[in-house]
Amino acid sequence: MPDVKCACGGCENSAVVAWGKFCSRSCRNIAWVERFCIIPSGQFVGQPVSLRDWQKDIFRDIFDSPTRTYINSVGRKNAKTALAAMILLLFLVGPEAIQNSEMYSTAMARDQAALIHGLAAKMIRLNPEMNEAITIRDTNKELVCSSFGTFYKALSADAVTTLGLSPVLIIHDELGQVKGPSHQLYEACETAVGAQENPLSIIISTQAPTDGDLLSILIDDALTGSDPRVKVRLYTAPEEMDPFDAETIKLANPAFGDFQNATETIAMAEAARRMPSREAAYRNLVLNQRVEASSPFVTKSVWAQSGDAPEMSGILYAGLDLSEVNDLTALVLVSVKGGYYNVKPVFWLPSEGLEERSRQDRVPYDVWANNGYLSTTPGRSVEYEYVANYLANLFETQNVKKIAFDRWNMRHLRPWLVKAGLSEALIEDRFQDFGQGFQSMSPALRTLESLLLNAKLKHGNHPILTMCMANAVVKSDEAGGRKLDKKRSRGRIDGAVALAMACAVANESQGSRPVYKVDLDSILA
Repeated sequence: MPDVKCACGGCENSAVVAWGKFCSRSCRNIAWVERFCIIPSGQFVGQPVSLRDWQKDIFRDIFDSPTRTYINSVGRKNAKTALAAMILLLFLVGPEAIQNSEMYSTAMARDQAALIHGLAAKMIRLNPEMNEAITIRDTNKELVCSSFGTFYKALSADAVTTLGLSPVLIIHDELGQVKGPSHQLYEACETAVGAQENPLSIIISTQAPTDGDLLSILIDDALTGSDPRVKVRLYTAPEEMDPFDAETIKLANPAFGDFQNATETIAMAEAARRMPSREAAYRNLVLNQRVEASSPFVTKSVWAQSGDAPEMSGILYAGLDLSEVNDLTALVLVSVKGGYYNVKPVFWLPSEGLEERSRQDRVPYDVWANNGYLSTTPGRSVEYEYVANYLANLFETQNVKKIAFDRWNMRHLRPWLVKAGLSEALIEDRFQDFGQGFQSMSPALRTLESLLLNAKLKHGNHPILTMCMANAVVKSDEAGGRKLDKKRSRGRIDGAVALAMACAVANESQGSRPVYKVDLDSILA
């Protein structure tokens, strides 16, 4: 082969050097890609690949120190799949090729699985030397280099079997689409490398929606640095930054304004700004944030605009969501002043097993308790005695007009309210049964939604209430009624439910129609 210049520009005074005399393994591989790979599609199609500095950094991460697993997480349209195809060709026919070795790529859907194969095949066809050396089997999504005996195949989650594999390279494409902490195809491939001396797994994907999904677990583990052979390069926009600003977009999109069309990306941002229902998908796919792409009840930006500190005074209204045994119990207080609904939440969890629950739910309950955001009760369950004593003191010191409650666990709280000194007459007058079905919750959600969209709520960014709102999605019935639901099984929405009830009874006191006196709720819930 002809001599080429070392990719790093630091070998032999940047002079032309022969193959095999590069200063590093990554330099050799970068030079090979730029010599043999042709851009397969897009505005620069047909031109030789010229890797950007941030792409060269990925090569250095992978090849210049021992690597077992490499995670490259970045926003959409940053050529991560094309880069993976180039690495595949390095192992199929390039300097990384090992005699008679196998390579595989995986994806959740058949169409996604075909992408790496398709891009690699285009690059091969655009280069006569590679085209002569490699057999392309489009129907089976396979590539074969007979001179090296190397073999590649694209696998999807609906593949019949993955038994018998022995790959030296595995590329997992868009692993963020996996819901939950594990997946059969991923595990089958990762456990098939035992016969290889230095297997390499590369994961390319935008982030998964939740902390409990497989990719998030892998990223979080890699970020700890516990295994130096497991590496991650994560391009993501911090959640506290303006999501629609170009500088924020650049943090998750290193190709922004280069081969990623900046005009189109900004248009996506503006569409998400105008239509809140599109913001979650925009944050996940473009800003590469862990955001559920399904429509939340309230977006982060809308919630954040009501983050001013509350001014609690005068008459108080409340929503009370009582827990089952050891779950989160929530009381949200609301006072109306100058057209603003000021919010003060109170949360209880049992003190015993708090650290374990923090790990299970993947939220820092223990830290919140230490910082005063969470109250704890002795034992392994929330003792209603403590909740009753808090409410009794509240009635004694504050002007509480109405507390809306979910009837389900009220029968357990009522005896403790009496024991704490509240009369039966006061309980009947001030505690209001609030249905949890579509009939009652739908108008309550309209009230809360209106307050949020018009920035008429002041919640002070209480972290537990913010968590509950982030976990809440809307469930609808055939008649268009709505109520809150969890977007994942371990997510807590108790504070969101209590806030909706509190705002509803407060709104009713301002002259609106009551929303909670509906007998059908017990049937429709």
